[in-house]
Amino acid sequence: CHFGTDGFHEFKRNGTIVAIFGIQGVTGTILNFRQNGSTVGTISTNGSSTSYNTTSDYRLKENVVELTGATERLKQIPVHQFNFINTPDTTVDGFLAHEVQAIVPEAITGTKDEVDADGNPVYQGIDQSKLVPLLVATIKELEARITALESA
Repeated sequence: CHFGTDGFHEFKRNGTIVAIFGIQGVTGTILNFRQNGSTVGTISTNGSSTSYNTTSDYRLKENVVELTGATERLKQIPVHQFNFINTPDTTVDGFLAHEVQAIVPEAITGTKDEVDADGNPVYQGIDQSKLVPLLVATIKELEARITALESA
């Protein structure tokens, strides 16, 4: 472990495990993510599985309305097959962050083609779990269309 002058810990190791976070007992929070003193997410375990949690309590939300038009939005998201440059022999299914950003901006971090002060790339990221509400709403919309067709 290296504590840098920027206030961050850096963990490096040759091998497969870089860090281990554990808890005594079987149930509890392993990591708690906070912003301005309030929890915004956790990683927890129940002894047999791990949960990656983002705050979602209704008391933190307002202006809640039903999601509509999900199918049309979902159809706009291009899905690709590709390999990452550092793993040329492994083809995966996925997305290009800047393409998703136009449809589900909350799923993307960073800015397309961003570079730091030295001209080095600052890469975009995607939290694919942010696509789940759109997927669920699309399934509900399609189910309603199927039901309507079957009853016609």
